[in-house]
Amino acid sequence: MKSTKIAAIALLASLSLPAFAQFNSTDRIDQRQANQERRIEEGVRSGQINRREEARLRAELRDIRRMERRAAADGRVSRSERAEIEAAQDRLSQRINRERHDYQARRS
Repeated sequence: MKSTKIAAIALLASLSLPAFAQFNSTDRIDQRQANQERRIEEGVRSGQINRREEARLRAELRDIRRMERRAAADGRVSRSERAEIEAAQDRLSQRINRERHDYQARRS
């Protein structure tokens, strides 16, 4: 009886581990994308980012999302794919910061 319970627990743990690993493989990427989207929105609302800059930043954010979907298409995101996505996110983050602090007035 005791060995049956242990076997059942081990089976459940082994079945849930791949799902947990997949969830954790892109959660940091997804969180950064949400933060970048928020930063773009705040920049637009405050007038720090004009319409042309907004369009460029959003296009880059879409490209990163597309990159993530392609990487995850096979069911997992490899370490090199994750590094490539995070490097693209780093570049976007720098561009958002630069656009928010370039002192251009927002045009209607």
